[in-house]
Amino acid sequence: MPQITVHHLDDSRSHRVLWLLEELEVPYELVVHRRDPKTMRAPPALLAVHPLGKAPVVVVDGVVLAESGAILETLTEDLGPQLRPEPGTEAFRKYRYYLHYAEGSLGTPLLVALLMLRVRSAPVPFFIRPIARRIADNLDALYTNPEIERHFAFLEGELQSDFLCGDALTAADIQLSFGVEAAAARGLVGDRPRLRAWLDRLHARPAYRRAVERGGPYAYG
Repeated sequence: MPQITVHHLDDSRSHRVLWLLEELEVPYELVVHRRDPKTMRAPPALLAVHPLGKAPVVVVDGVVLAESGAILETLTEDLGPQLRPEPGTEAFRKYRYYLHYAEGSLGTPLLVALLMLRVRSAPVPFFIRPIARRIADNLDALYTNPEIERHFAFLEGELQSDFLCGDALTAADIQLSFGVEAAAARGLVGDRPRLRAWLDRLHARPAYRRAVERGGPYAYG
């Protein structure tokens, strides 16, 4: 069994890695890093692990892995083939697509929505505040809100089974979960019963709960 160390940042995507390892029942060492309460940035200690200083970072037998999608894909290939469909199948094609879609196509409008939320609440002089809010409102109206609506309508239509790629959980569900959870916490998912039932199934999994117990609960900004 490889020696695995997970560098975990509170309120971050690194929850995905803990959850995956808990699903696989693979032992790992957990190193918890805390955000700066003022800037909400990762602490400088993470720079000693990876030059970008971001989490998650996983060290497997001395090899440093970064980027949550790449980490999940690598760990699944090496340790957890039960969390991916059979290569060459239609289910595997969907699995690989969602591993990249989560931080690619879906991640961009969700990030913009979060940034615009922070623009509206930023501590700026009172005479600038209306201008900042107007810019944020216009960007959301023209880009962010239509994009998010399109993506969640797409996902609602895609969820024809209990999980993204069929009747069994895969690493693609784990990878996509964070973005959908973040959106749901901000009221962006809307009235989409399949997506909400999917989240409920994920949250009910014992491995998900163990990951929260080990890494702590997390918020979404």
